[in-house]
Amino acid sequence: MTDEIIGRHKEQDLLSEYLGSGRAEFIAVYGRRRVGKTFLIRKYFKNTFAFDMTGVLEGTRIEQMAAFNTALKIYGYQGKKCNTWLDAFFALRELLERKMREGERQVIFIDELPCLDTPKAGFVKALGHFWNSWANWHPEIMLIVCGSATSWMVRNVIDNHGGLHDRVTHEMALHQFSLSEAEEFFNAKGFMWNRLSVMQAYMAVGGVPYYMSLFNRKESPAMAIDRLFFAEKAEMRSEYRRLFSSLFRNPQPYLDIISVLASKRNGLTRDEISQFLGNHNNGHLGDMLTDLEYCDFIRKYRVQGKGVKRNSAIYQLVDFYTIFYHTFVKSKSANDGFWTQNLETPRVNTWYGLAFERICQAHILQIKAALGIAGIRCDVYSWRSSSSENGAQIDMIIDRADNTINICEIKYSKGEYDIKKDEYLKIRNRIDTFVNETSQRSSIVPILITTFGVVRGAYSDQIPIQLTLDNLF
Repeated sequence: MTDEIIGRHKEQDLLSEYLGSGRAEFIAVYGRRRVGKTFLIRKYFKNTFAFDMTGVLEGTRIEQMAAFNTALKIYGYQGKKCNTWLDAFFALRELLERKMREGERQVIFIDELPCLDTPKAGFVKALGHFWNSWANWHPEIMLIVCGSATSWMVRNVIDNHGGLHDRVTHEMALHQFSLSEAEEFFNAKGFMWNRLSVMQAYMAVGGVPYYMSLFNRKESPAMAIDRLFFAEKAEMRSEYRRLFSSLFRNPQPYLDIISVLASKRNGLTRDEISQFLGNHNNGHLGDMLTDLEYCDFIRKYRVQGKGVKRNSAIYQLVDFYTIFYHTFVKSKSANDGFWTQNLETPRVNTWYGLAFERICQAHILQIKAALGIAGIRCDVYSWRSSSSENGAQIDMIIDRADNTINICEIKYSKGEYDIKKDEYLKIRNRIDTFVNETSQRSSIVPILITTFGVVRGAYSDQIPIQLTLDNLF
C-alpha cells in the first residue's frame, strides 16, 4: 500500500474530532479483512500510542496473554507477569497512570481484538471493568479497538448487553473504496490507467485497498487478473477461505449462504435461502444474514411486484471479489491466461454488463449528486412485473420525495452505446408496464447510464437524462 492515507476523508475528520473532544473516548473500528483498518489508525496517529498491541490470529489464551505482556513490557511496564485479563488491564492502568499528563491524550490501540477473546478467558468482562472502573473517568484516555471479525465486534463490543453496554462512544465501520477513491489510490501509485481500466479492476476485486495494491502498473487490468486469479498458486484464489476464516469463527455456514446467493443473480428471500440450505442454518440464519450485511458481502433490498410479499426483503450478493471468485475461479483449476484469452467471449461480456449494474447500485450517492438530488429523500428499489406473460423487470428505480420517479436503464459498452429501435421499444415497454401495474401518479423521468455516452440517433434523445462512467467517480 502507499505510505500516505488515500481517501478516508470522512474517517480522518471524525478521528480529529474525537481526538479533540476533551472527554474519554472508546472507539470501535470494524470492517472486513484487508479493508485498511489498521493502516488508517496507525498512519493517522503516526504510531504515537501510549500503548498498543495486536491479538494473535488463531492464538491460544496463553499466546494472547503473552502478546499483551510483551506489549506492556515494550511500553515500560516493570511489574509482574499477568496471568489473567483482570490483572492485565490493571497493569495497563498502572502503566498509563505514570504517563498521564493533564490535557495530553493517551491513545490506546488494541488491534484484532476478537482474537483475545478465547473461550472462558473472561476478556470482555475484564475490558468492561477496565473502562467502567477507571478509563471512562479520565478525559485524557482515547481507547481504540479494532477487529476484522465484524459480527464479534458488533455483538460483543458495540451491542454488548453486559459491562460494555452502551459504553462505546463512537463506532467506525470501514467500507471499501468508492470508484473515486480507487482512482485516487491507483494515481498515487503511479498508474496511468483510464477510468474504464480502473472500473474493470474494481469489478474483479472491489474497493479493497490491499487487493488493489496487488496490481502492477506495468500490467493491464486483464494481465493482472490473470496473475492474481488464474496463475499457478494465484494469491486471490487462496484468499477466499482466508477471508471468511478471519471474519467468522465457524465460517462454513456463511460460505454455504454465499454459495447459494452466488447462484441467484437477483437474490433470494430469507425463506428461499432457508429452503436451499435445508437444516444447515440451525435456526441462526437471520443472525448470519445480518453478519454478512455488516461485512458488506450482501445487501438487503425491496422488490415490488411479482408476488413478492410486501414485507419480504431480498438478500443479494454484492461483494465484487466474491462474485468474481464464484463466477470464474471457484470451479477452475489453474489456467494461465484464462482471462486474457476469454475477454471477448459472450460469457465475459455478459459478466461485464452485470458487474456494471452492480457498480451503479453501489454508487447511488454519486448518481443522486449527478442528478442534483443529493438532498432529496429517495427510496431505491427494484421492480418485477406481476404478469408472467410480460416478464418486465427494472433493476433500479429511484423513487423521490419530490413526486418524481427515475427509472434507470444501465448499459455497459466499451464505446458509445447505440440505441436501436428494438432496444428503445423494450425500454418503453418496461416503463409503460411499470406505470400501468403500479398505478403511478408520480412523474416518470427515465435515465440511461452508460460507460461512454450514447451514439446520437433517432432514439437517443428519447431518454432525457443520460449519465456516464464519469458521473460514478
